[in-house]
Amino acid sequence: MLIVACIKQVPDTTQVKIDPVTNTLIREGIPFIMNPYDTHAMEAALQLKDQFGCRVAVLSMGPPNAEATLRKALSAGVDRAILLSDRVFGGADTLATSKVLAAAIAKLNAEVEPVGLVICGKQTIDGDTAQVGPGIAVRLGYQQLTLVDKVEELDLTNKKLVVSRKLEGRHERVQAPLPAMLTVVRELNRPRYPTVPMRLAAATAEVEVWNNEVLQLDPQTIGLKGSPTWVSKIFSPERDKGEIVGDGYADPEGTVDLLLGKLMEKDLLPL
Repeated sequence: MLIVACIKQVPDTTQVKIDPVTNTLIREGIPFIMNPYDTHAMEAALQLKDQFGCRVAVLSMGPPNAEATLRKALSAGVDRAILLSDRVFGGADTLATSKVLAAAIAKLNAEVEPVGLVICGKQTIDGDTAQVGPGIAVRLGYQQLTLVDKVEELDLTNKKLVVSRKLEGRHERVQAPLPAMLTVVRELNRPRYPTVPMRLAAATAEVEVWNNEVLQLDPQTIGLKGSPTWVSKIFSPERDKGEIVGDGYADPEGTVDLLLGKLMEKDLLPL
């Protein structure tokens, strides 16, 4: 059985800046990292590989420099790394992105070996939509299990799995048939560190690049042309200049009075 982990290269949001004139991201000098939630998705796939001997492939849609992120995946122990990169893929929203990823997974399923699991992080830190994983599941007709924080059981003979889902204030235990798509949360695991030999091997390992000549998708349904949603503007929220009000440690009661006074001045508190 093949397990596919979908990963994405994203800008390190702790260092993102916005041009105040153009209202666009300043990309120069910003480091790129593997989406943190996707590291847990990849680790989940590798743990199942260690336990059951499954093969693991990682997919990433992005520009050519996303190859660096795929090499990190190879250094962790995945068996195959595929970069989906083509100008016609550019500008894609979540709908168009899920279409390209689903087409690549379908190709692997048909030409390599049956795909039993697709694992994604619950969301990306640059978009925060949490829509790509479910979009893949719908397009492929896979069972969809989101917010997974534990894979409790995987039965390859009967083709089913049991997972725990982290919901608000409770957990849900769910059984589903394979193939399935999981989106995972950080509590699922702790990603492994690549060994030095694996890092060295990954530096020269093959990263396959699939463009649209490989996938044969209608250019009108992918990328910017196939995206019904778009970002019209990016900006930093405006806020009043911060100020220090009182000393909550030395004079907590006086600080409370000052804070209430400020709130009433701004009509944020009823008189």
